[in-house]
Order: sequence, then structure tokens, then C-alpha cells
Amino acid sequence: MKKMIALLLALVMVLSLAACTPSEEGQLAGDLNNDGQIEMGQDGVEVEVNVSDVHMDCVEAFESGKWEALFTPVDIEGRAIDMANFDLTPTAEEKAAMEKEPAYGKPVQFYMSDGCTSGPTVADDKGFYAEAGLTAEGFKGTSYTEALGTQQATVAVGHIATMLVPITNGVDLTFVGGAHIGCKTLYVLADSEYKTTEDLKGTKISVPNGIGASDYNITCLLLDADGIDPQKDVELMQVSSDACVTAMENGEISAALLSDTFAYAMVKDGKLRAVRSLLDSDFQDENCCVIAMNRTFTQENPVHAKKIVQAVQKAHAWMRENNEECTQLLLDRGWNGGDFDMNVMINNSLQFGLAQDFTAKTLEDVVGRYVRLGLITNMDDVAEIMSLAWTPVLD
Repeated sequence: MKKMIALLLALVMVLSLAACTPSEEGQLAGDLNNDGQIEMGQDGVEVEVNVSDVHMDCVEAFESGKWEALFTPVDIEGRAIDMANFDLTPTAEEKAAMEKEPAYGKPVQFYMSDGCTSGPTVADDKGFYAEAGLTAEGFKGTSYTEALGTQQATVAVGHIATMLVPITNGVDLTFVGGAHIGCKTLYVLADSEYKTTEDLKGTKISVPNGIGASDYNITCLLLDADGIDPQKDVELMQVSSDACVTAMENGEISAALLSDTFAYAMVKDGKLRAVRSLLDSDFQDENCCVIAMNRTFTQENPVHAKKIVQAVQKAHAWMRENNEECTQLLLDRGWNGGDFDMNVMINNSLQFGLAQDFTAKTLEDVVGRYVRLGLITNMDDVAEIMSLAWTPVLD
């Protein structure tokens, strides 16, 4: 009898675990473990996409019934880097210099990321490292900041908001180029009383990957842009992305910072509405994400560093100029999730491959705001922080 009971209990446990596992169709893909990568859309769920040729900021876009207008890029001169047709083949001078550097003959360890941070992975897929005279291997970890800082990875694309504070705390990494704009938005329930960021004063807002992490820092910048003190006027707290909607429905939080691919279907379904976005006009002249490398590596291997960044930026330029082909590649490789048309539109909004001067201006502005808001606490000299954070390697 005891053996029979034990078998029945084991069977119940197996069935309960199976019931808790989402099916492949409709499951949420991406950053549900809050490791800093981008949450993706719902696989197997088709959404209606009505692309707009006119940009609107998120509040206006929602109220006008033209939600997709948020994803129409604002035309900004000098934002894009033009490397789609750049010949990466090392010159004789570059090859001779590379042979004298410590990294010569060793593979580039590119950090394998998904979605909008997949530029280094696409560079390998398209053969751009090989064209630049390099061999490459993918590295997959739980933190690109840690991987770069410890030289487990050579290059990665990620949030300024993830890596800037660690740089000032002694982590051995630096920014070497611009990746893209956009990708995160502050969402509320569609039928809630919260219409603007001003309405969020006195409420609790979720920053899904935690206090002091990228979502926290991005939310601080969005609120600060509207004159709202993120430390005093609201309470920022961690609720994971997949639990945010339920927390809003239960009245535990008013809003949450979510990736647009993750939230898109819920907006179209009438569940969510946006109140502030990195794709609003006043943020379209600023990077969200950057190319980063280990700082010591760039110092000891300046020509290798230049060729690596050229390869990644050629990938970004290809991604920007061949949007539909790029989106299909990302979906085929499992580096994007969700509806094809949605991803085409959102990938286009990101404007992959940002120019050096554009990126430098963004970083100096962001560093200044981080110091003023107390997000950076152990340094207060913008020029000193920039000397650590910004190492442009392209001519």
C-alpha cells in the first residue's frame, strides 16, 4: 500500500510540473530570468500591425488609435553609421600591427545575445569577423557585464544602463561604439487612471530586473525627463516581467518598464497602454544600447579592437538596411520571438548602428544625469567617468 501511495504521489508531482510548464505556442520568450537581455514577443501569437509613416510619442499614439506611430523613427542627421559596404579586410599595415598584439591568433569571444543586442552574433553569422581577419567563438553566460569584465567575452552589446555604474565601480570594461536607440517603455493598464507620468506620483512602479539594474536606471531617466524625482515622487520596486500585469491588476503597482516586443500584443489586445517611452521624440537622439569590450583588451590590442568593432558595426548597418531579411534571420535562429510584422516594425525603430559622435554625446549627457540623480555615487567628475566609459576605437 505504501508503495502504491508513493507511486501516486510521484505521478501527481509529474503532472503538476507539466501543468506549470507553458506550451511552446503562446509562451513568453526572452528575459524572464531578468538577466538584462530583452524580453521577446509571444511565439505563435499573430498581431495586427498597422505601420505608420508619421511618428507620434506614446501617449499621443495611443490616444489617437495609431499605436504603431510610436515606432516610426524620427529623422536625425548623423545618427547612423554607414558601414554596410565597408571592406573589413585588414590592410598590410593593420595586419602587421595585429601580429604584434597579444590577441593575435586567438578567437574573438562574442557574447551571444538575442533580439536587439544580437549584433555581435549576427556579425559571426554573416562572416564579418572572418572578413576582418579574425576567428570567432560564441560565449553564453548570465551577465555580459561580468563576462566582459573578466575577459570571458571580448565584445557584447548591451544597455548603457546595465554597464555604466559597474564601470565606475572598477569593472574592467568600456564602451567602444553605438548600437541602437529605443526598446523599452513604461506601461500601465489600459483602463487605469494613469494617463501620464505625472499621474504616477505617489505610486509603486516595477523595474523588473531590480533596484540599481538597467530597468531601474532607465525608469529614473524617463521620470526625470518629466521633472519627476524617481527617488522621492514614486517607489520603484522589483516585480518580474511575467508577473507585472497581474501585479497591476491587483493594485500592487501602477506601471512597469517592459520591452516593446514583450508588451506589443497586450497593447493591441487592449490590456496595456504606454505613458513614456525611449522611442518618444526627446529620447530618439540618445543611445539605449552600446557596443562594449574589456578595457584592458582594447588597451593591449588596439587594432584587434578596431577590427572587432568594424565587424559588429557592419552587422548593425546590415541589420538596419535589410530590415525584413534581418528579422527573418533573427526569427529563424531563435534570436527574436513573436510575430514577423511586429518584429520588422520594432527592429526598424531601433536604428541599429549609431555613429561615434552621436554615441559620445549621448554618453556625456547620460553620465551627467546619473551623477545628478545619484545613480553614480562614488565619482562625480563627468570627464573622469567618460575617460573610463568611452573608448572610441574607430578612426
